[in-house]
Amino acid sequence: MPEPQAPLLEPDELARRLDAGEPVQVLDVRAPDQVSQSHLTFGAALQFQALPNSQLFALPSLESLGLDQARPVAVVCGHGNSSQRTAAFLRDRGFDAYSVAGGMARWETIYVSRRLSPTRAIEHVVQLDRVGKGCLSYVLSSDGDAVVVDPGRHVERYETLLAELHANPVAVIDTHVHADYLSGARRAAERWGVPYFLHPDDARSPYDDAPGRLAFRPLTDGDHVAFGRAVLRVEHVPGHTLGSLTFIADDALALTGDFLFVASIGRPDLGGKASEWARLLWQSVERARRAWRGDLLVLPAHYTSETERRADRVVAARFDVVTATNEPLRIRDEHGFLDWIRAREVPFPDAYRTIKMANLGLAAVSDADADTLEFGRSQCAV
Repeated sequence: MPEPQAPLLEPDELARRLDAGEPVQVLDVRAPDQVSQSHLTFGAALQFQALPNSQLFALPSLESLGLDQARPVAVVCGHGNSSQRTAAFLRDRGFDAYSVAGGMARWETIYVSRRLSPTRAIEHVVQLDRVGKGCLSYVLSSDGDAVVVDPGRHVERYETLLAELHANPVAVIDTHVHADYLSGARRAAERWGVPYFLHPDDARSPYDDAPGRLAFRPLTDGDHVAFGRAVLRVEHVPGHTLGSLTFIADDALALTGDFLFVASIGRPDLGGKASEWARLLWQSVERARRAWRGDLLVLPAHYTSETERRADRVVAARFDVVTATNEPLRIRDEHGFLDWIRAREVPFPDAYRTIKMANLGLAAVSDADADTLEFGRSQCAV
């Protein structure tokens, strides 16, 4: 006899409900080690619980789960297979249970877009939130020209947004060569016939200095990227990588990549040169503190928790707020800063080296391998 089927809940619909603050119950039935690597953390009203199927089906009663039969239960597993059996099991016992289609593999491909207030020359400022990984990318549009910053590999998502904005892409930018996810920047640039911008210090392997196999236009400190009526000013802020860049738009926005987050800072150890790059990071922090206006809005490439969101769900904060509340930025002496970073050094995922090499064009990655390599939330913050 075939296994009983439960209704499916599409991951984008789950994201919409959680983003809207609906009190959805999520039950993760994967093994504990998988849950510890990555699980749903999205939404202020999320009610998350985890129990592997092997234990759940052996329970004499479901009361210990603490699930409310009056509210929906979204059951998630790795790829949406075992969750169907669990959801059917719960429905037979009176719960309004659904199986999350595609499981965590699909959840990590979901993007939620949020529009910010326009600036003087930029009509559309859109933050794309890859909620399963805590990764952020941006589309900026001025007079119908658009720049895409730090895109993920799901290029079609950006094409849909560009069509909604009635904007044509004129440039794609990586603030640095990423280690935690496979960039879609080069693919998008080739597909759209536009330039791909990168700092030349990031166009080489940090491990053996091998030159990357990638076509790009170099951006260095003081350069500008013009589109429509707008101009992005380039600031070189090494430390997370040698070629890390921040883009200042209209003296109102700072797209900081992995240099600076709302509640932390980019870790300097992913290239295997933690001490050297930590000192560069300190110098970049000092430069920003000296030069940036307090009302500059920091738009990072990552976040680690829901606490980094504003009331409108955008991940952003004024620079004066960041300097007052971000722990490493409150440290005012270099030795204390370096000690703070050193005390928090932890191993990074083995996949990060492979991802960085793939982003440099020095390793080939299949679509199936991409899902495995990217699994788990970003670990680029100290």
